[in-house]
Amino acid sequence: MKKKLDIVMGDLVKQEVEVIVNSSSTTLLEGGAVDSAIREVCGQEIEEECRSLNGCPIGQVKVTKAYNMTASQIIHTASPIWRGGFFNEEKLLAASYWNSLNTALELNATTIAFPSISTGTRNFPLEKASHIAVETIYNFLREYGDRMEMVYLVCYDSLTYESYKKAYLLYLNKSA
Repeated sequence: MKKKLDIVMGDLVKQEVEVIVNSSSTTLLEGGAVDSAIREVCGQEIEEECRSLNGCPIGQVKVTKAYNMTASQIIHTASPIWRGGFFNEEKLLAASYWNSLNTALELNATTIAFPSISTGTRNFPLEKASHIAVETIYNFLREYGDRMEMVYLVCYDSLTYESYKKAYLLYLNKSA
């Protein structure tokens, strides 16, 4: 399979993709650093559109326009809060990635950029989250890769980048 997953350092809101993913709360009205950065770029319009969506269950997604961004749309996923792993957090995180990718295909998008979902204010362990992200994305690409051009995992700092790169290399070695 042609390389369709890339892990990059950067600013999610500046990615030149068709769709970006926002890690949000179930209300879709507040989140962590990624959500704040998106709202800063998009302005009041995104706040109003999110309010009209009436929330979102954890692991599921809702879509808005990407006001003032290169991307055309934003997939908002209500991401799980880490509570020790006793409340299906791992399955819910995998669902956030899978449902975001599936929705991107429904939108006919071929490029998508993800942040490190749930690893900031939601306290998901970074190493665990990076493995879930990489494995879920690759499982999705195995099934639907012919319809997806490129998936980016956009890391905001070197610690996050190194964790995702390590998970990526481990996955490649495991599946070889």
